[in-house]
Amino acid sequence: MNEPDAAQFGADAVGLFLDVDGTIVDFAPTPDSVRVSNGLINSLASLDGRLGGALAFVSGRPIEQLDGLFAPLKLRASGVHGGEIRFEPGGAITTLSQKQLPNEVWEDLQKLIANFPGAFAENKRFSFAVHYRFANTSAIEIRAALQSFLRQRTDVKLELSPGHLVYEIKVPGFDKGGAIERFMTRQPFAGRMPIFVADDAVDQPGVDKVTELGGVAYSVGTELSGVSGGFSRPKAVLAWLERLAR
Repeated sequence: MNEPDAAQFGADAVGLFLDVDGTIVDFAPTPDSVRVSNGLINSLASLDGRLGGALAFVSGRPIEQLDGLFAPLKLRASGVHGGEIRFEPGGAITTLSQKQLPNEVWEDLQKLIANFPGAFAENKRFSFAVHYRFANTSAIEIRAALQSFLRQRTDVKLELSPGHLVYEIKVPGFDKGGAIERFMTRQPFAGRMPIFVADDAVDQPGVDKVTELGGVAYSVGTELSGVSGGFSRPKAVLAWLERLAR
């Protein structure tokens, strides 16, 4: 995959949307063990200023987690795969999902996960992330179990999305593409060309949306459908962001 040339983008003409895990930070054994360097935080702050604020995280993490990870920096952000959004840095967080996942689903999911030693789940209120990095099982086996679990639910409609050694369970009706579209109707993004950088299949709706809006998308470590190029790993993305901030 060819890396984009930062010089081709004018700082006043683009709106930049960044996934976080696997895109600008390396994966860690658990989400809580991810660490962000002061250098990255400073680079993002500089880039935010350079773009006139047209920079937003579009992440699977809740926005409050993003704030903790990148403290003291607080950017515009969408969290939980489009389930929540913050239009102004440090401003109010708006919930886009109509309802949280029921506690009963979480409790039943925990019982299912117990059959796969090493697997664990995160409760993000609007989605549940099932991590199987340490499980002695294959992606195919755990996916089949989760699909069966979803089919058996009659109390709520759910959908399953694959990620990097993780499956996300969420209610339908929101995704990263919808979050990007909402940002693009507001300043400072309105009238700019959207750019999305992401790394995983769960990010595909964001890729599709920026393409639909006349923008470009780039993937990290893998090739998503419709991208214009990509980066080998997060370190390469950071180098590109630093050039973009100049």
